[in-house]
Amino acid sequence: MAKAEKLVVEVVAAHNLMPKDGQGSSSAYVEVEFEHQKRRTRARPKELNPVWNERLVFAVADPDDLPYRAIDVGVYNERAASAAGGGAAPHGRNFLGKVRVPGAGVPAPGEEVVPQLFTLEKRSLFSHIRGEITLKIYRTNSGEVVVKSKPEKPVKAVVSGPEVVAAPPVTGTKKQQQQQPVVAVQPPPPQPEAPMDILPPPAPALMKPVMLADPYPASAVFSGPGDFSLKETRPRLGGGTTADKASATYDLVEQMQYLYVRVVRARGVAAVGETVAEVKLGNYRGVTPATAAHHWDQVFAFSKETIQSSFVEVFVRARASDDHVGRVWFDLSEVPRRAPPDSTLAPQWHIMEDRKGERGAAEVMIAVWFGTQADEAFAEAWHSKAAGVHGYGPLGSIKSKVYVAPKLWYLRVSVIEAQDLIPMDKGPMAIGRYPELFVRAQVGNQMLRTRPAPAVANRGPSSPFWNEDLMFVVAEPFEEFLVLSLEDHVSPGRDDVLGRLVVPVSSIERRWDEKLVVSRWFGLDRGTGGGNVASGNTNRFGSRVHLRLSLDGGYHVLDEATAYSSDLRPTGKQLWQPHVGVLELGVLGATGLIPMKAREGRGATSDAYCVAKYGQKWIRTRTVVDSVCPRWNEQYTWEVFDPCTVITVGVFDNCHVDKPSSGNTTLAVRDNCIGKVRIRLSTLETDRVYTHAYPLLMVHPSGVKKMGELHLAVRFCCGNVGNMFHAYVRPLLPKMHYIEPLLVRQVESLRFQATNVVAGRLGRAEPPLGREVVEYMLDHRSHLWSMRRSKANFFRLVTVLSGPITIGRWFELVRSWHRPVHSCLAVFTFLVFVAMPELILPTAFLAMAFTGLWRYRVRPRHPPHMEMRLSHADAATVDELDEEFDTFPSSRGDVVRFRYDRLRSVAGRVQTVVGDIATQGERMQALLSWRDPRATLLFSITCVLAAVIAYTIPMKVLVGLWGLYAMRPPRFRSRMPSPLMNFFRRLPSKADSLL
Repeated sequence: MAKAEKLVVEVVAAHNLMPKDGQGSSSAYVEVEFEHQKRRTRARPKELNPVWNERLVFAVADPDDLPYRAIDVGVYNERAASAAGGGAAPHGRNFLGKVRVPGAGVPAPGEEVVPQLFTLEKRSLFSHIRGEITLKIYRTNSGEVVVKSKPEKPVKAVVSGPEVVAAPPVTGTKKQQQQQPVVAVQPPPPQPEAPMDILPPPAPALMKPVMLADPYPASAVFSGPGDFSLKETRPRLGGGTTADKASATYDLVEQMQYLYVRVVRARGVAAVGETVAEVKLGNYRGVTPATAAHHWDQVFAFSKETIQSSFVEVFVRARASDDHVGRVWFDLSEVPRRAPPDSTLAPQWHIMEDRKGERGAAEVMIAVWFGTQADEAFAEAWHSKAAGVHGYGPLGSIKSKVYVAPKLWYLRVSVIEAQDLIPMDKGPMAIGRYPELFVRAQVGNQMLRTRPAPAVANRGPSSPFWNEDLMFVVAEPFEEFLVLSLEDHVSPGRDDVLGRLVVPVSSIERRWDEKLVVSRWFGLDRGTGGGNVASGNTNRFGSRVHLRLSLDGGYHVLDEATAYSSDLRPTGKQLWQPHVGVLELGVLGATGLIPMKAREGRGATSDAYCVAKYGQKWIRTRTVVDSVCPRWNEQYTWEVFDPCTVITVGVFDNCHVDKPSSGNTTLAVRDNCIGKVRIRLSTLETDRVYTHAYPLLMVHPSGVKKMGELHLAVRFCCGNVGNMFHAYVRPLLPKMHYIEPLLVRQVESLRFQATNVVAGRLGRAEPPLGREVVEYMLDHRSHLWSMRRSKANFFRLVTVLSGPITIGRWFELVRSWHRPVHSCLAVFTFLVFVAMPELILPTAFLAMAFTGLWRYRVRPRHPPHMEMRLSHADAATVDELDEEFDTFPSSRGDVVRFRYDRLRSVAGRVQTVVGDIATQGERMQALLSWRDPRATLLFSITCVLAAVIAYTIPMKVLVGLWGLYAMRPPRFRSRMPSPLMNFFRRLPSKADSLL
């Protein structure tokens, strides 16, 4: 007789579960069902990576039938365990995922057993599920359960540099599990310093960038709540107690000491062709560009941390020679110190020594001094920490710069009408069809067109009428041309041009208010010369178009979303209000940046720089090469015209450092985005210095990741208190936005055009600011559909409505009389207000005032920052993130159908809600519309009776009786709906008339 078999399901652990308890965690347990037998594990409270190691045993009725059976595994959150910390424990559970395992692959008794990793599946289309579960499933004979499994070995994963070791499942107590890290990252060993050149030697060192397969490796994910918090720091700003005169200007950054060496030129040098000047300090040496005139005027800056010698040497030598023609050296103990606002140190002539150590006739003009980053030479100097960068292009891309974005204007093209149009075939205009005439306008790469001219009774087809406005974004200086072409849509794919017009944008009239400019008639050029009309052709061809062209300076050209715009002033400077204060920003440094690239012999690293944008002024700090903890310590200022604006600071990885000096590369170099921070100025106290470490968060297709922390010092100084408070009562946008408002679709289109114009102009600067940097700072993808953003906005709405919902719950608590004392106090207060209604408004205003004063004690002490949970980034699924990062139009042809079905389902819910709201409104209209004659008759009679009662009985009595009736004890109330609600719900709506 065959022995009875048992099915053993060993639940090992789960990984990366979805938080379901409202506190960022879950209390998960596993329930397994097999042939109507259910077993479950214990719940692991407050764990997103729970470990069980529990065996669930099931009886197998027929082992031969097992391949045709399935094992259902479900993971749930136990609400009672989640609420064990306090309060009433809610009942029920939350679904965390499921797995269906076929029985065909279950090992037989005596076979080897290996753990298997299963991805949790959704229960329905809209389930919020993520994570995996590890199971061991096998069969055994009745009696002792024997488990044979392979020894688990650590799995190594190399991510272009540091070695990431994934540890095996952890067992033990919860405290031990928290102390033992799951992922251990070993930093690369330090490399010995070697002499490095600032300018490229004949054979530059090989620096091969190795791009990561995933630019944001999985080891960058931080799941702890404290990792994403804002942290206050206490740096030594302005040099502390030993601050010099530079602290008056650079008091928001830490003072950094530099040795500056300025090599101007040489004279008396023998004719050796092109010469270079070489500055050597310990293991560091910098070389100037070669020149035949012996004139360099180059400044070298050596950080105090890199000084490894007690003297600095300057050599002058031929370009292709290692032997110098002159040498001069300086003792660092005798080098003077300079601090602004002192004047620039004057260079002096120094006699050089030849190779034999004898002083000759050759001289070199040099200035050597100690200074700080407040020195004027700091921005243009070549730094010792960038000594590994080669080539003029990469060297230019690592310097700090200040950019001024172009002044943007709205160009309004009002196409009114046209006259005397002649078709291309020179026949009658209306033969066989009515022409579809439209005007196409183009400025640069922006192209718009009007609608086809409608048929008008008193106008022929040769005199169309449009009266339509086309809006473009142009920038000063106006270099573009407005090109208009009047076309006839003959057939699909064929548009005949009936005339062209070219107008320089610089010749168009400017306006500052709602007064319209004078319209003009413009003659059309029928030829293809693009506006070069011959004199004979002008007299012979009389087609013309009626236009009104203007540059509207009364608008603010939006290149950012209004919710976090940094500037709200109109384009016209004469319309600006006085500034209200000054914003000062100190970019201190960053810590814990995720390595974005790997170099041979140096391990994984980053070349980070910061970009800050406020108003038209963009700033870019210098690039700190080969550092995941860069220190910039640069300070910048802006004038503030509106306190309700936002400054944006972004961190990027410079990919131009590894670009070949020749520039002959076929791949476009794009800087990687590391993260950004937004700070609203109105949330800052005036004249207070905020020093915080802001988390740099990035949403990636694999989830939200912390890329590091950015250390900033921010101070907002108020210049005029009156102007400050007056700004709060001014309109948010300029006057023209309310007198002649733009359509929503126009605003989005114009914002996209403005982003392209700003990116194109800043890309022409030196060094250029990449398009990817500008688009990331301006958040150009914020208008695209995202399931994550939709959920975030929905939960924001729920939070906003939580106040009225709380009041409604409180009122229901009063009506329930579960707490008789509270209910009696509420009824007494209500009767007092009924008897003395003049106290209602003063009491409400005083209550709000005292509430505001009371909350001053718990006011926010830190500036706001980007929150992970508010953005709903921690709960977004992989598919939702992949959809968010998909291109527009979509490039995911295989999954677009699924996403479209999901969008249809979500839109169906919205459609139902909108329909319900419309139904309630139509029922209100049906009260007096006689659509339901009996309902309208009853309502009219009720209104007459209500008027008589309201006239005869004082209002205080009516309100008091209604309040007492509404707050009566439950024993005097019925659970059925009220007659008025029943009457309202029976009123007709137009829903039954829909197809």
